[in-house]
Amino acid sequence: MLIDRFLTYLNKEKKYSALTLKAYRKDLSDFASFLNDMNSKINTATVKEIRLWIAHLSEQNLSEKTINRKIAALKSFYKFLQKTGSIQRNPAVQISGLKVHRKVPVPFSTGEMQDLLDAKYFPDDYEGVRDYALINLLYTTGIRRAELINLKPKYIDFHKKELKVTGKRNKQRIIPLLINTMEALSKYIAIKEDFFDNKPIDDYVFLTKKGKKMYDVLVYRVINSYLSRVSVKHKKSPHMLRHTFATHLLNKGADLNSIKELLGHSSLAATQVYTHSSIQELKKIYQNTHPRSKK
Repeated sequence: MLIDRFLTYLNKEKKYSALTLKAYRKDLSDFASFLNDMNSKINTATVKEIRLWIAHLSEQNLSEKTINRKIAALKSFYKFLQKTGSIQRNPAVQISGLKVHRKVPVPFSTGEMQDLLDAKYFPDDYEGVRDYALINLLYTTGIRRAELINLKPKYIDFHKKELKVTGKRNKQRIIPLLINTMEALSKYIAIKEDFFDNKPIDDYVFLTKKGKKMYDVLVYRVINSYLSRVSVKHKKSPHMLRHTFATHLLNKGADLNSIKELLGHSSLAATQVYTHSSIQELKKIYQNTHPRSKK
C-alpha cells in the first residue's frame, strides 16, 4: 500500500518520531476515505479534490495549524510518490498552507515557578519526590515531554553536571544541569531504588508506581495538577514549561542562538516565537524605568 511505503520511508530514512508517523497515517487515511466517498483514489487525486478536502476540514472548525499539518503530510506524501515513480504529476505542488493567526501563550512568571518549586506542594513519598524532580527538570532544562519520558539513567552525568537527551529525528544534545536540579534528581533516584527494592523495572529515569515507563497523559496530569495550585493561566502543559524556560532565559539576557541549542531547534525561526514574551517584559521595564515615562 502506498501509504505504508511512505511511512516506512519516513521511519527508516528520515527518522521521524512515532507520534509524527501516527499523525501522518491518520491524515493520509482520512484523505483516502474522503476520496473514496467521491469514487476517487489517492494515487489519482487532483488539485481540485485536494482543495475540496481542505474546505471540508475547514468546515469541521479545525485550527489552521492542524489543517496545515495535514497539508504538509499530503505534500510530503505526493513528493515521495513522484520521486519513486508511482505518479507522474504531483497534485499537491500547487497547494499552499493556510495563514495561521498565531496566539502566543503566556508563560508562567518567575514568582509562580519559585512558589511551585519551594516544594511545599509535593508530598515526601515516591510520587511526590518523582513529580518534583520531573517538574524541576522540565523547567530548568526546557526538554520536551517525549525527551523526558525516554530519558535513561545512563544519560545523567552528575560528575559533569550535564544531561544527554535524544530529540526529534534522533538528534542528541547536551544540556547543563543546575545544582538544585541535580539535588532533586539525586533524592528521587535514592527513593526510587528504595521503593522498588531491586524489583524488575523499566530502564528509564521516570517511572510509574508499577515500575513502568511514564506516558504522555500521566506527565500532562502531573504538571497540570501542580501548576493549578500556583497559577490561574489556562494552559498548564509540559510544553508551557518549555516555553517558560526559554522566556525566562531571554528575559535574563540569554542570546537566541544559545536558547536554540538548548531547546534542540533546527533553526532560529522555531526559537523566535519566544521573543514575543520577552519583548513584552522589556516594554514593561522600559515604561517603569525611563525618566521620560509617565508613571
